[in-house]
Amino acid sequence: RQRQMCIRDRTMTSFDAFWVEKDEQGTRHQVITRELDDLPEGDVLIEVLYSSVNYKDAMSASGVPGVTKQYPHTPGIDAAGIVRASTDPTLSIGSEVLVIGFDLGMNTAGGFGQYIRVPAGWVLPMPAGLSLRESMILGTAGLTAALCLEKLFWMNAQPEQGPVLVTGATGGVGSVAIALLSHLGFEVVAVSGKQDQVDYLKGLGAETVIGRETLSEQSSRPMLKPMYAHAVDTVGGDMLSNVIKSLNPQGSVAICGLVASPKMDITVLPFILRGVNVLGVDSVELPLEDKARNWTRLAEEWRLPNLAQMATEVGLDGISQTVDALLAGGVVGRTLVRVS
Repeated sequence: RQRQMCIRDRTMTSFDAFWVEKDEQGTRHQVITRELDDLPEGDVLIEVLYSSVNYKDAMSASGVPGVTKQYPHTPGIDAAGIVRASTDPTLSIGSEVLVIGFDLGMNTAGGFGQYIRVPAGWVLPMPAGLSLRESMILGTAGLTAALCLEKLFWMNAQPEQGPVLVTGATGGVGSVAIALLSHLGFEVVAVSGKQDQVDYLKGLGAETVIGRETLSEQSSRPMLKPMYAHAVDTVGGDMLSNVIKSLNPQGSVAICGLVASPKMDITVLPFILRGVNVLGVDSVELPLEDKARNWTRLAEEWRLPNLAQMATEVGLDGISQTVDALLAGGVVGRTLVRVS
């Protein structure tokens, strides 16, 4: 059956977008003007008001082929905005919505443009209690942190069991994870190589901050002294190996990153002698109902009072500098992008 798409009069026919070009000379970034007709087909046209810069966006903007296969391209795996056209009766024109993950910003024009057009199955109505701006301070990082906590709670994590370790603490996921864990009553130990950010991490709720070198050295010992009830790891590599070796009996680590390495060198001994658990977390292809459940938590019982504390705001013209800083390890917390 042919479906009609109704577009509100105020929708523009052209819009600004952060544009990445790639050739044999490398990659280049600029803000250009695009036409709505350039966007891919889809059920829902969204005017994007806010997005955020994530590590995957930085990789896409740097031409990493495992993230984005074809250039030129507009990254942005997060988008929050207003429905301007829809063929889906459940997503009404004028409603506030979120799009997080799936193929957005990877091989589909993403949230670093003032408009996106996507399948209805990617779109989540904005949870009551969160503004568009707040949702993008959280973004993929916030959703991922919430999913890590959900996995830990599935393994019966409780505050009285002992401290919870968070690696990559000044990053987006690490920052939100610290704030959430502290908000829910856990003692948090933050791991960071940025010793000048101790006040920032304690402001988020970390009770203790330890240096990255404490856990980053390769150890031939199959197990280390048990020190942590549970952990959230965003780093991978030797640090993850040492975290697993340092968990208390029946402890769990939720893993969601690989900024150090996708590999880890470890024996089966922590698993069969201490019963520890490694819990994988994916926020990209997660079913929409699972994303919705955790966004509702972030808007309600897990709502954070200190969101603004972890956010720096830029416009489209500030993304290039943020991408370079992020890849160099120079970004702290979350970078909010004011798109429209």
